[in-house]
Amino acid sequence: MILEIADIRIHAGQNAGFEEAVARALSTVVSQAHGMRRAQLHRGTESPERYVLQIEWASLEDHTVGFRQGPLFAQWRAIVGPFFAAPPQVEHFAVVALP
Repeated sequence: MILEIADIRIHAGQNAGFEEAVARALSTVVSQAHGMRRAQLHRGTESPERYVLQIEWASLEDHTVGFRQGPLFAQWRAIVGPFFAAPPQVEHFAVVALP
């Protein structure tokens, strides 16, 4: 399992629209991607225009190749991209310990 972490900054005052757009895009677009397991969106408490999106993928390639290089990525960006104040910072993490 691979955890994708996207650090997202949006334009001020667009929180409600962004949150609705992410929910819609996750349920209608990203959920179709091979290997996508689950996702969570977190809003910053101190910085409400900052979000952390966590998506669990079965493999790194499911995200970087299957999703990012396929048609679903363009659909995702068309829905959520207009809210971005800057390009998201994305990193991947592998599980190394479980409780």
